[in-house]
Amino acid sequence: MNDRLIRLNEVRYLTGLCRSAIYAAIRMGTFPRQVRLGERAVAWSEHEIQDWVSSRLCGTHDHSRPKT
Repeated sequence: MNDRLIRLNEVRYLTGLCRSAIYAAIRMGTFPRQVRLGERAVAWSEHEIQDWVSSRLCGTHDHSRPKT
């Protein structure tokens, strides 16, 4: 499987999250960690971001919500 690295703007577009929400979720351990590309450059695995989005669509992220 080909996996590409995507930068913050694309992560924001795919998730609908702002920069601060992404980094807060990383700190909480609920969002995929970035990969360091250089001293001042990071990216994310597109596959990991797509999996994260899919988990939100399926409702697997919130176990406190009652199932209907």
